[in-house]
Amino acid sequence: MIVSSKRLEEFEARYQREAFANLSYHEALARFAALWAEARLIRPDLGQEWREDLEADFAVARAINGLSPTT
Repeated sequence: MIVSSKRLEEFEARYQREAFANLSYHEALARFAALWAEARLIRPDLGQEWREDLEADFAVARAINGLSPTT
């Protein structure tokens, strides 16, 4: 896990403002669709069992928030 710092937060904010500033909604949507298609080529079952895919993330989130990982 990366510990956030003021400098990192400033960099991320600037990057978000500048990196895709001139991208239209349709261009962003096309980019997302292309990335999703590539991900499906790499892993064809991606997204079919999304609850199962997120279970490990939920366990980590519960642990970070002081809950039992199986709650």
